[in-house]
Amino acid sequence: MIGLFVRWLILTAAIMSASYLLDGIQVSGFFAAFWAAAILGILNAFFRPLLILLTLPINILSLGLFTLVINGLLLMMVSGVISGFNVLGFWSAVFGSLIISAVSWLLSSFINERGRVGYIDLKRRGGGRWE
Repeated sequence: MIGLFVRWLILTAAIMSASYLLDGIQVSGFFAAFWAAAILGILNAFFRPLLILLTLPINILSLGLFTLVINGLLLMMVSGVISGFNVLGFWSAVFGSLIISAVSWLLSSFINERGRVGYIDLKRRGGGRWE
């Protein structure tokens, strides 16, 4: 349960960083980003797989880049629901989704399933292999 909350805070930090880096994304405060992260997480869990499945041919033709468009559309949907979180245009949403995905991936890579900071302990085995 704590892992879910930590990932929610990571997504909140990613939304705040996207609003700091882009002029087209505006967040009025921490709690607006906090609730936007909650709604975005719910939309990503339920609607994103369906949208990716429906747009699979164009996603294959674009080598997966259409997923950024889907993420941008979901981000625009969140801005319509949460007051205090505004996305001012399609391209701001696409670039914002790229920033949110990158920051979220970077921060989540340090968190294990239990919500704690983890690391990988590599040891050199026989034959020069790392395990």
